[in-house]
Amino acid sequence: MDRVRILKKQRVFNDIFAIDEAVVEHRKHDGSWSAPTRQLCFERGDSVAVLLVKRETGSLVLVNQFRYPTYEKGPGWITEIVAGGLRDGESPEAAIAREVYEETGYEVENVKPIATFYVSPGGTSERVLLYHGEVGETTQAGGDKGLGVGDEDIKVTETAAAELWADFLAGRQQDAKTIIALLWWRLTYPNQNR
Repeated sequence: MDRVRILKKQRVFNDIFAIDEAVVEHRKHDGSWSAPTRQLCFERGDSVAVLLVKRETGSLVLVNQFRYPTYEKGPGWITEIVAGGLRDGESPEAAIAREVYEETGYEVENVKPIATFYVSPGGTSERVLLYHGEVGETTQAGGDKGLGVGDEDIKVTETAAAELWADFLAGRQQDAKTIIALLWWRLTYPNQNR
């Protein structure tokens, strides 16, 4: 059944990311058609993210870096799980291996999917493909700083799941993908939350 009519669509901004503008009608829940409405879609492609677990210690490996969009309303520096953009033609697993190595210096192993979710479906088409992976003592090349790309300034952290959980409960963890990964970890491995 035809549920959406795109009456007009154009790209109104195209740089590192893009913004598309469309005039759309859609079927309402009662079966009638909505009035035409102007919609904007922030288009930056899909991303991958991975909750890294240090095999030897059970610690969760995260990265801390400056995130300008958070600066005026929050800390500016965010501790989060490893994440990055999915390139055209790249598999999620290849993107994860690339991002983990670039940001932490580790080679990731045993990568398994957790979930796929929209970041903010009212404004962007971006989805995050969330995974779980392991790293080990012998798989890191970069020390306690990520290798980074370009001007990235990344600090690698290892934290016990219980400490991250306490940060979440205290409102100190504000990154959605990290919160989702932490909730998954807490539910999936309740006895490993030390």
